[in-house]
Amino acid sequence: MIRTTPILATLLLVTMYVTSSQAQSIGFSHGGDGPIQIEADDGIEWQRAKQLYLARGNARAQQGSVAVEADELIAFYRPNAASENEIFRIDAIGNVRIVSDEEVAHSDKAVYDIDNGLLVMTGDRIQLDTAKDTIVARDSMEYYETRRLAVARGDAIAIRNDRRVRADVLTAHFDDGGKKAEIKRIEALGNVLVSTPTDIVRAEKGNYDPVRGIATVTGNVKITRGDTQLNGERAEVNLETGESRLLSSSPGTRVRGLFLPKSKTDKNSHRLETNEQ
Repeated sequence: MIRTTPILATLLLVTMYVTSSQAQSIGFSHGGDGPIQIEADDGIEWQRAKQLYLARGNARAQQGSVAVEADELIAFYRPNAASENEIFRIDAIGNVRIVSDEEVAHSDKAVYDIDNGLLVMTGDRIQLDTAKDTIVARDSMEYYETRRLAVARGDAIAIRNDRRVRADVLTAHFDDGGKKAEIKRIEALGNVLVSTPTDIVRAEKGNYDPVRGIATVTGNVKITRGDTQLNGERAEVNLETGESRLLSSSPGTRVRGLFLPKSKTDKNSHRLETNEQ
């Protein structure tokens, strides 16, 4: 094992820059396939027997436009065909922050599997921010780079402006075109809750289009606005306009609504409708 002081860490940084030149993309979509550079305030240990680098104190690993920052970074390497050391996994521990041109992610811990393009974040503070959307999770968040999707688990919430979609599990699909990290579709599973300024919609499953602001939910649907409630198996919620529509799941089925007299209901321009087919 070789221990480096903050001064000598620069020498190790240069070595890693050269020998990891064939490493794969470090993630968050477009980091590139160039070398991975690692630096730290409190020095870097090169543990040859374990084939890893351990960076402590404001540690940072960067590849192209993508950077992983944490209190501690562990970079695992292996010899490649050219007998160079290529990094294939990075563990980040404590105050983790992952930054790219289009995204910022926060967590307590993170593991990046470079071979499979998989980033797994865990801990108490898990959040992914894009230019337009925020996704928060209680238990974990997985980001699949090649599949262009993120899976948030445990009381997960997707936020865009004043629109919120909550569920046990949210799967966000990113746009395949270009380098911008824009979410095109979100799948919600388990204890789904969609909220607008006027309505609360609960269901078992849902699909949300954040671009159009339309959420379609299914399974034990309940739409509540004040003292008014609608029950059914399928509903469409326009989070842009606040309009909610309860739909029958198949021909011959009926939806149910409980309405108070007009004098006791809130008078506003939003609509709460039923649609029997």
